[in-house]
Amino acid sequence: MNRIERAYPWILLAPVLLPVVIWGGFIYPYLVPKTLLFYALSFIAVSAFVVLAAYGKAFYWGRLARPESWLPALLLALAYGASLAGIDFYRSFWSLFIRGDGLLMLTCAVGSYYLILLDADRTFFTRLMQAAAGIGSIVALYGIIEWVLGGGRIGSLLGNAAFFAGYLGISFFATLIAAAEVPRGWRRAAYLGAALQVIAVILTATRGTMLAFAAAAVVGLMYVAFMGEGRRRAWSASVLLALTVFGGLFFAFRNQLAHVPFGPVARVASIGMSDPDVASRLFIWKNMVTEIGKSPWLGMGAEHIDVLFNRFYDPTQISEQWFDRSHNAFLDYAAQYGVGGLLLYLSLIASFLTAALRLARRGERRTAGIVALLALVYAVQNFFVFDTISSFWLILALLSAISAYSFSETRLETLPLPRWTRTASLVFALMLIYGVIPASVRPALAAYDLASAYKYQLVDPEKEVGYLSHGVALGTYGDMEYGYEAYDMYANVQAAALTGQARIDAYQAALAILSANFDRYPYDARTALYLAQVLSLVPPGADADGALLSSALERAIRLSPRRSQSWYILANLSISNANAYPPKSAERVAGYAAARDLLTRYIALVPTSSLPHFVLSQLLYASGDVEGAKEEAAKGKQYYTSDLETAKRAASYYENTLDLPNAAFFLAEVVRLDPANAAAKSDLEKIRAYLSR
Repeated sequence: MNRIERAYPWILLAPVLLPVVIWGGFIYPYLVPKTLLFYALSFIAVSAFVVLAAYGKAFYWGRLARPESWLPALLLALAYGASLAGIDFYRSFWSLFIRGDGLLMLTCAVGSYYLILLDADRTFFTRLMQAAAGIGSIVALYGIIEWVLGGGRIGSLLGNAAFFAGYLGISFFATLIAAAEVPRGWRRAAYLGAALQVIAVILTATRGTMLAFAAAAVVGLMYVAFMGEGRRRAWSASVLLALTVFGGLFFAFRNQLAHVPFGPVARVASIGMSDPDVASRLFIWKNMVTEIGKSPWLGMGAEHIDVLFNRFYDPTQISEQWFDRSHNAFLDYAAQYGVGGLLLYLSLIASFLTAALRLARRGERRTAGIVALLALVYAVQNFFVFDTISSFWLILALLSAISAYSFSETRLETLPLPRWTRTASLVFALMLIYGVIPASVRPALAAYDLASAYKYQLVDPEKEVGYLSHGVALGTYGDMEYGYEAYDMYANVQAAALTGQARIDAYQAALAILSANFDRYPYDARTALYLAQVLSLVPPGADADGALLSSALERAIRLSPRRSQSWYILANLSISNANAYPPKSAERVAGYAAARDLLTRYIALVPTSSLPHFVLSQLLYASGDVEGAKEEAAKGKQYYTSDLETAKRAASYYENTLDLPNAAFFLAEVVRLDPANAAAKSDLEKIRAYLSR
């Protein structure tokens, strides 16, 4: 037991290393290894705690009597209740490979909160702050080097700029706290690490976190300017005045600054209703609020935000095809767990402020101020982003350690347990450790198999199918993502690149996975659409399942009516069936008329979408309605913004109708958006040469 007791604090600290854990052998290498390792560490930590408690180790049990410490447990209980009453508890519990934010992750994170709360002392508090500071500084340095070598928005070891910035928005404040906990010789290194983290946040060009840091700077300076003394007060007032002037100048010249070649400045300066990202985000938030209002008390259950998103998805308003988050953590909690979930999440953030008040009352004003600013930055940045396991564990671990440090209880207590519980604790611990296999080991193998399938999708389709089959047979929660990736491999690569039996095998592998998911997850619009697209690409020699295709299209349109792909597949099917009959036959005319009706109905749903107008114009031109085709093409050009697929479709139409000026315009768009398109370049040069005669 002594070895377990000595190792226990380090086991609790181990998840601080998650940001530096990546493995290229996984699908989604920046997220999956972190999540699976966190599950394993959580199971091991709980096992050690149970054994230590049964064998008489003393913990700070009195801390559980404080109502403030009940908040994570209440949030977890509500999450389970909402998910049991929600769409699909299985998916709520396990989540997806790429996300890992389901109930299992929440359970492990809340469990870690309580394990830290019961054991944390001053030594643990110091170690946690120092470890978070060190890892945050390493990750920031890696990101800065990444920017120096490649430029652009950097994701460092978290793989995504917003995830990276959100994590640093938390670790930065742990670094500031750690600076006071290290020997004076290391203090300069701690502040250097904090500076690196600020620089890295700027280089991510993540506006939410940059605005959160700016808000924290203003609030901190205002507090010192009004409540401070002596030189500090005067210095803060001067800096605040300088920032005010700088902010005014930035706002006055923001139109010019929006075009500077430095991404962080340009992105902040471009904030406004004219910015497509901002307009898209506001559209999503507005509609998310409407959808939340339809089920305000319990929400949809964990990991079902995409169901709401699919209902109001509009290609004219949203650039991303598939969302499983609203990019606003507060709306995400309300959507999943109702108003109660939102209030409990807000209460968790407010817990930092109550801990800061306790620290201030006992004279630790510096630490109290840092904790309060941490709460502010976390709240502001999560209004624009959402957590990953790296940031969510860290924020809960910091809350637990800071709360424990701020509590006045110092008395350790031992539970009066009978001796038989020692044996029971060992059995329970072994069962928990065995749980690592379904929670971490098998999903890791499935993720590896999926990555391997991608590797062999063209060079050895037989191996690809074998890896897919083996991964699915493991019976993990990765089945839905297996369907997504099998679709991507077949529809976007293999259908065009493979022939003969190899293509048939790839088709049948994708079809088998998607069909099983179609039956298992009747609420998932993405699975229904992907199944329909695979069925529409049936290879020669394979049987077509028209009934399943019709069922998949019906569900896809019902669950996400404004997605164009389902409507286009229906129209293409009608045209293909019509083309089987002689020209000008009643059957061909009827088939083309049905396709026109489908496209007209879709255009009524998204009248300002450019692409469907060009699709309809091509159909009308092929049907002989030249004037109608011109009218639809004119509407398509009127609504065109900047889109490669639309530009290709428009260029094809205008080339076919010999409208060379318009053809040149859209070919130029194709070349701008796809510089490697040699055919478009050649056509554009020929047309320009002809027009210049």
